[in-house]
Amino acid sequence: MSNPYRGEVELTLNGEPHVMRLTLGALVELEQELESDSLVALIERFEHGDFKMRDLIALLTAGLRGGGWSGSESDLLKSNIEGGPVEAAQAAGRLLKFTFSLPE
Repeated sequence: MSNPYRGEVELTLNGEPHVMRLTLGALVELEQELESDSLVALIERFEHGDFKMRDLIALLTAGLRGGGWSGSESDLLKSNIEGGPVEAAQAAGRLLKFTFSLPE
């Protein structure tokens, strides 16, 4: 079970729930993977709906790894995400929100 006060969000892959969390290490990995100048730019892309699927996959992978998952981006691409792309995008949005603010 995820704890939003720790910045955690749950994502179900292949029928198995996983906790996502953007630790400092996961944030560094995300910046490097996306070759981004800042996380603020990434957050703004998600807020405005201007993100690319590449952004989404990188964010989910970093969050899953921050939560203890040992899979790779390739593993995620082969996985069945419960709720499909819509749930994946919503979970990514919650992950960013809970990482940088307190849940409501």
